[in-house]
Amino acid sequence: MNKKVETIMLALMCFVLTIGIVVQINSVNNNGITVTGNQAESNLKSQVLKMKEKYENQYAELEKAEKELEKVRQQATSSNTELEELESKIKEYNILLGNTDVTGQGVTVTLTDGKQDLQLLDAQNLIVHAENVLAVVNELKNAGAEAISINGERIVNTTAISCDGNVIVVNGEKISSPIQITAIGLPEMLATLNRPGGTLEKFESYGKIVELKKSTNLEIPKYTGVISFKYAQTIE
Repeated sequence: MNKKVETIMLALMCFVLTIGIVVQINSVNNNGITVTGNQAESNLKSQVLKMKEKYENQYAELEKAEKELEKVRQQATSSNTELEELESKIKEYNILLGNTDVTGQGVTVTLTDGKQDLQLLDAQNLIVHAENVLAVVNELKNAGAEAISINGERIVNTTAISCDGNVIVVNGEKISSPIQITAIGLPEMLATLNRPGGTLEKFESYGKIVELKKSTNLEIPKYTGVISFKYAQTIE
């Protein structure tokens, strides 16, 4: 009888010991996975920070080179009428391309998501969508706007305005309500956007909050992205 009890006790002890070993092994494996995951995340963050620092340094060098080039241009064109005219054209083209900061008179249009109203059947009408922003930008261009920005993002020929969930993407940057559209041009012409029955009045009828202000001194930053062409080629 005693031998049977001893055998059973020994078996139970072996069983408990086996379970303990298995639990310990699983715990070590899980800790290893956690450590590996944290290390990978840390390495990724480090790489992103290095890339950001490299980009900022290169951008600073580019700005420095542009300032030096501008000085050389001014010196070269100071006593040459033909070169002065060429320099003037270069500046105009840079404005059109969005490659330089600009200032001047114009308007600021602010679009804000409307507040929930139980009388409205479709709450989506309250939200400012990418197509609403695009409609305003197109009207400002048609009214003679010489430079436009959306929440500080300069609009250029390659600018894409799209939706990503509940946010709007401009030049690859996510922006959200309120959306501030700044345009430089003749204020009286640009302000026709707010005409009776026009785009802004239509937005207001849907519940969006709209505001248009004229200004004699607006600033629009230059485009900081990279413009590249995949398909268009110059004809020699």
